[in-house]
Amino acid sequence: MSNSPTIRTAQSYEAKEISELAMRSKAYWGYSASFMEACRKELTVTAQAINSADVYYLVAERNSELLGYYAVEKLSDHKFELAALFVEPTFIGQGIGRALMDHAKKLVKNLGGKTLIIQGDPNAERFYRAAGGKPSGMRESASVSGRSLPLFTIDLMSEDAA
Repeated sequence: MSNSPTIRTAQSYEAKEISELAMRSKAYWGYSASFMEACRKELTVTAQAINSADVYYLVAERNSELLGYYAVEKLSDHKFELAALFVEPTFIGQGIGRALMDHAKKLVKNLGGKTLIIQGDPNAERFYRAAGGKPSGMRESASVSGRSLPLFTIDLMSEDAA
């Protein structure tokens, strides 16, 4: 039997748990308490967001334990953005992020997407490159003024993104 997580649609009642997981996952990288507080609003997931028509929230779980989640936002018929991808710190490095990323790419392709844009934390650059992301610029952080974050693009029509 596989040790892979089950990936399913998030439920609105899980918003608080998902938000707390995102904060713990971000803090894993050693950010200061003031930095983390500046990120709180952006990392907070609401029931309304989970129920949004253009954003897809999916969680990874094993034995009813939440291991991580991702959110994908539809920008246009063929362009989507990975709005979030976080893994519970005790499971970082165990393939949960990879399973979530692979699932996100398949979901976007199934929805007709050809391009997946990712604004990544600098600490996750190696992860997104390994997932097929090509550097495509920088974007200012929505949480921390003056902080620029790397952008990646995955061409889902290319063979290496399959």
